[in-house]
Amino acid sequence: MELKKILTLLAVAALLTAGCGQKSEDEELMEAANGAAKTAAVLGTASVSGTVSLTGKVPGTALFSVDADPVCKAQHTGMVKDETVITDAKGDLKNVMVYVTDGAGSYPAPSASVSLNQKGCMYSPHVFGIQVGQALEIVNDDPTLHNVHCMAVTNDSFNVGMPNQGMVTEKKFTKAEAPVKFKCDVHGWMHCFAGVFTNPFYAVTGDDGSFKINGLPAGNYTLVAWQEQYGVSAPQTVAVKDGEAKSVNFTFAAAN
Repeated sequence: MELKKILTLLAVAALLTAGCGQKSEDEELMEAANGAAKTAAVLGTASVSGTVSLTGKVPGTALFSVDADPVCKAQHTGMVKDETVITDAKGDLKNVMVYVTDGAGSYPAPSASVSLNQKGCMYSPHVFGIQVGQALEIVNDDPTLHNVHCMAVTNDSFNVGMPNQGMVTEKKFTKAEAPVKFKCDVHGWMHCFAGVFTNPFYAVTGDDGSFKINGLPAGNYTLVAWQEQYGVSAPQTVAVKDGEAKSVNFTFAAAN
């Protein structure tokens, strides 16, 4: 075989070999997607529930006036209860965010949005959780001007004016952050808090101070509780097996 033909064949072989070693962009994207699917966390069947309570001298319910805005005044009878610290007769705390800080993986954002309403010149809910990438639907149910001032630190903050009743705006968070404070610059008493998480393992205590976190895979977890006046609790660890229900309680101390 002539030298020229040999060199040509060798060159072709080298090109084919190089081509076989390279991946197209579509192939790389497909492999990345398959890898993500294999490592994606899945919900389990275990749960953790409990109660958050306040010891010491339980503060009385604080009241404030909303008379500065006639629209707000018309929706309330007399003074309005402050939501900073709400307890029942036993000292069980409402509006406490309980969440997993260690042991959980990352989960895709739910398709359902979380709603934050401005009604009666108050935010509702006062404390809520949301996942990274999940839509937050903010609604003005009042026939007066509100503005939603999100004072995020890790995420981008925003300040959106909502002058009309029925107005809706949508926002998303890109990073985990807890807590995130919201306030209304028009009505100084209006504020609320969100916890932004990479997984669905969080809950907010109800009127009786109780919470329940479902869907935990078997494993070891660290949980904390956060309350807007008393801060973050000491962490608690818990180990759960598939289908197991464990109990964890948190306590905050009020100033005497």
